[in-house]
Amino acid sequence: MAEDKYLTCKDCGAEFLFSASEQDFYAEKGFENEPGRCPDCRRARKQQRAGYGGGNRREERVMHSAVCASCGVETTVPFEPTGERPIYCRDCFQARRSNYR
Repeated sequence: MAEDKYLTCKDCGAEFLFSASEQDFYAEKGFENEPGRCPDCRRARKQQRAGYGGGNRREERVMHSAVCASCGVETTVPFEPTGERPIYCRDCFQARRSNYR
């Protein structure tokens, strides 16, 4: 059985406990490396990657106007249309998608 040990966070430099039960969990899941970040820094990094808080990717995304090739309604897409392929509004895209399933 593993014993509790203290590690140093590579982000904030704080010492944190890597408990015996956490070590057992890591071993059970097949994780080979110990955690490099404290729980607070892991949580902050996870939220940042998921798009929450200060680094919200959805707010930074540039949207471009386009006209749906199926119904003619104006829509927006997260890429710049080149004219090489048809663009569909959300409703038409979903309808086409369900037809192929």
